Amino acid sequence: MLTIYNSLTRQKEKFQPIEPGRVRMYVCGITVYDYCHIGHARMILVFDMIVRYFRFRGYEVDYIRNITDIDDKIINRSLENGEPFNELTGRFIEAMNEDFAALNVLTPDQEPRATDHIEQIIAMISRLLDNGYAYQAENGDVFYDVSAFADYGKLSGKNIDELRAGIRVDVQDAKTDPVDFVLWKMEKPGEPAWESPWGRGRPGWHIECSAMSTHCLGPDFDIHGGGQDLQFPHHENEIAQSCGSGSKTFVHTWIHNGFVRVDDEKMSKSLGNFFTIREVMARYLPEVIRFFILSSHYRSPLNYSDTHLDEARAGLTRLYNSIRDIDPGEGEISPDYGQRFEQVMDDDFNTRAAVTVMHELAGEINRLDDKSTAEAACLARTLIQLGDVLGIMQMAPSEFLHAAADNSDITPAEITRLIEQRAQAKADKNYAEADRVREQLSEQGIVLEDGPGGTTWRRK
Repeated sequence: MLTIYNSLTRQKEKFQPIEPGRVRMYVCGITVYDYCHIGHARMILVFDMIVRYFRFRGYEVDYIRNITDIDDKIINRSLENGEPFNELTGRFIEAMNEDFAALNVLTPDQEPRATDHIEQIIAMISRLLDNGYAYQAENGDVFYDVSAFADYGKLSGKNIDELRAGIRVDVQDAKTDPVDFVLWKMEKPGEPAWESPWGRGRPGWHIECSAMSTHCLGPDFDIHGGGQDLQFPHHENEIAQSCGSGSKTFVHTWIHNGFVRVDDEKMSKSLGNFFTIREVMARYLPEVIRFFILSSHYRSPLNYSDTHLDEARAGLTRLYNSIRDIDPGEGEISPDYGQRFEQVMDDDFNTRAAVTVMHELAGEINRLDDKSTAEAACLARTLIQLGDVLGIMQMAPSEFLHAAADNSDITPAEITRLIEQRAQAKADKNYAEADRVREQLSEQGIVLEDGPGGTTWRRK
């Protein structure tokens, strides 16, 4: 039985899709005005893992992940750069796709962009106006009337009166109530704009996701996901908009991943502890980053540090080392480990416990005296297939183990040179020099193994 923590009800619930055997899921994607950072990586990898696990369990999944390609941040950055907003977003969409491909992220079934759904956005705003949930202010902007939606705050637990008391009102603000939020912004000089019944302008950020999600998946669907920072106000506002325009429940299960901290402090540019995915990939293999992120439960805070990434690299290396001399072949997987893996993953996608199961499986493989048996092949095959559910363990062991050295202080080319130097020393019967080279490589985490075909190497 698969149970999922529902942010709406604040408890784990048995997952029951609207349509048996099919999961319809929408995830808030990236606002493309800069390079993706490690917080984006966590969110993307968490929901990539969830999609993989649903499919592993036999569900048909409709996975929608949007791109926000028009909002205040994009407009401000394009004006700062002196470039058209669509050229800015085009550059960063390309960079985003490169980063996600490196992290082995699955392509969503649909990836709607806000600027391609202006028609649907305008239609939703029109329904909200007709249904009495929105109004046009004196300055022409269209706002959502929060007081008209009785369930506002049910996702975040926020109290409207407390929110109202805590908002500083701008004297130029045209809203009727401080808690109301914008649906359509009237055109300003130098900003992109589209025609609408209320005049030329552009959509507010919140309405974009409501329009895109319901357009792609229908008025009511199974799962909506995103980072914990989106729970309020973005997802709260999505509920208000979607239900106000015709959805019944809108979303059955809300999933939010936890924050990323850096050395136990909140990640932010102002603190100087802000890292893009590209910066981290310059020092660590993408698969190591993926393994690091998925080694923690998705709802828990993730503490980013070099120490934890080094531990992740060592842990992933142990998994690959366990199968490096085994031909997994084709066939069934171990029912014992398969069931244990499913049991922990069925408990709210507990990847932390799933990784523990994989390490125990690797330990059993390492205890085998003969790696050429059917048992060894079955266990290795199991480790590879379970790894695939997490998007890891799909490289040839030698490929990963050699590539991992690219991110260490010694390169594969240098290792090869030293192996050749050691071979010459042995040929010259200079065994002290041969032992010295072996020890030098060992100190840098490289293990040499001599065999009939020559000397091979791996990381410890």
